[in-house]
Amino acid sequence: MADSDWDSKTIDTVRKYAMQNTLEYDGAGQSGSVLGRLLGERADLRPRAKDLKSLVEEEVEAANQMAKEYGLDAVRESLAATNPEALQRQKQQKRVGLKPLPNAIEGKVILRFAPNPNGPLTIGHSRGVVINSEFAKMYSGKVVLRYDDTDTRVKPPLPEAYGWIEEEYEWIAGRPADIIIRASERMPIYLEYAKQMLESGFGYVCRCSAGEFKDLRDNSQPCPCRGKNTENNLSDWQSMNDGSIEEGGAVVRVKTDLELPNPALRDWPALRIQHSPHPMVGDLYKVWPLLDFQSAIEDHLQGVTHIVRGKDLMDSTRKQTLLYNHFGWKYPEPLYWGRVKVHEFGGFSTSGMKVDIADGKFEGWDDPRLPTISALKRRGFESKAIRDFWLDLGLTQKDISISMQTIESFNSSVIDSVCERRTFVRNPRNMSLNMDEIEHPDELQIARHPHGEIEGVREWTISDEFVIEDRDYSEKLRLKDFADVLIKENQAIVNSLQRSDKRTIVHWLPINQSRMARLTTPLGTEFRIDEGLIENIDLVEGEILQLERVGFAKIEKVPENGPVELLFLHG
Repeated sequence: MADSDWDSKTIDTVRKYAMQNTLEYDGAGQSGSVLGRLLGERADLRPRAKDLKSLVEEEVEAANQMAKEYGLDAVRESLAATNPEALQRQKQQKRVGLKPLPNAIEGKVILRFAPNPNGPLTIGHSRGVVINSEFAKMYSGKVVLRYDDTDTRVKPPLPEAYGWIEEEYEWIAGRPADIIIRASERMPIYLEYAKQMLESGFGYVCRCSAGEFKDLRDNSQPCPCRGKNTENNLSDWQSMNDGSIEEGGAVVRVKTDLELPNPALRDWPALRIQHSPHPMVGDLYKVWPLLDFQSAIEDHLQGVTHIVRGKDLMDSTRKQTLLYNHFGWKYPEPLYWGRVKVHEFGGFSTSGMKVDIADGKFEGWDDPRLPTISALKRRGFESKAIRDFWLDLGLTQKDISISMQTIESFNSSVIDSVCERRTFVRNPRNMSLNMDEIEHPDELQIARHPHGEIEGVREWTISDEFVIEDRDYSEKLRLKDFADVLIKENQAIVNSLQRSDKRTIVHWLPINQSRMARLTTPLGTEFRIDEGLIENIDLVEGEILQLERVGFAKIEKVPENGPVELLFLHG
């Protein structure tokens, strides 16, 4: 594998753990894990851990590359030949499932998942679906799917998104939401509670500009509007609602202690004027609640017992708790998670994707280059893999950066046993087969799954013409599952059906078993297209195959004429 100046014993030990780790993580071994195991076995190497890191990285990369090019079976065979006992190692036992909810009562737990329907769900949204639905399952509770759709200007709802989100929620969670509500349909309720605030004296209509109010707030000074009596507040409230006051001309604020250490909590805004028509309810309302107010009221009305949210929303918890105290309500139990950044999708937002789709940069919301649930589903990701990923991560306040490879490894674990294998030869090089000097079978029977988890075989009729990938061309090759050959120009001379040495194993395909195919691979905001020949056996649209030495791919189209369209899933 990797060249090194280390002694052979150390190299062999590193190599053992590198291959072991690659097998455990479906071809995506991690050097950090390997280094930890190595130093656990070889305490004498701990003083040289820093120097050892590069060797570990080289061996892990080599093991991952072997898995990518020749499959996990090749790694398994290599490890079995040198360290068979390493195949028996069990992964460290981890916590399974989520930690218990605090103060939870069986059958009484109610949680909520509250997306803005300005587009379909993304991989980030799926965290909320998984965590909330799993907690509900643990306690025989319920999840409220609430559309927070009271912003008509900055992030207005997309009418089609309501239906998309309901379907995607059910796909991810494995069951529909227990209760579904739209905030925009419950506007009279929020407006009535706002009026109650004004009548009870813990809310007021503020006509100050944003800049004026901020200057006063930051110095713990009340604005001139704070001392208005109920009659004046209700009069301004009526003017806000009948359109007499323009946008930006007034807000309703919740009275709080102006000496609170956090200025954001001092007399925070609850409702504002928006004259833009709402895509679902039109211009019926001129005053719309801000999210902290609308969400707080709705959580109370729906009996929400636990709120799971990002730690960046701790101020929302504090604001809403102050509001609950005014109304005499008990605030739900809050839990927080940290930010999870997926490297490949760090620059995407729902609003940005909407613009890019309209500009033609992407085909639609299910464009394979996007982080939407519809895109992941189109590519072939399973909902169980998404659930397993988030549950394995658990509820932590740590900020974490991950690669899609992490989620892909969970998906591999889910789909590997149910995906048939096929050969796909990219950039094919035509070869002729010379079998004159050896007795050979006329047909090959190749397992549909290497471990027999799918019954049956693929039957190949051996012909004189076959293809290999152009990059695999070499003087001596092993045609996978068939024979060792010597290459002279474009002729392959069979010299042994059994493996006679350690020559490179390559995948190949008889011409008479093939048809043209095109593999599309999302790469950032671009696509890579690989044209070649695919094994023409039982190709069914929508099916996911593992292409030998390539990876998993979904069959998108099998036309009567022309190439089969394949969409790359992952390695």
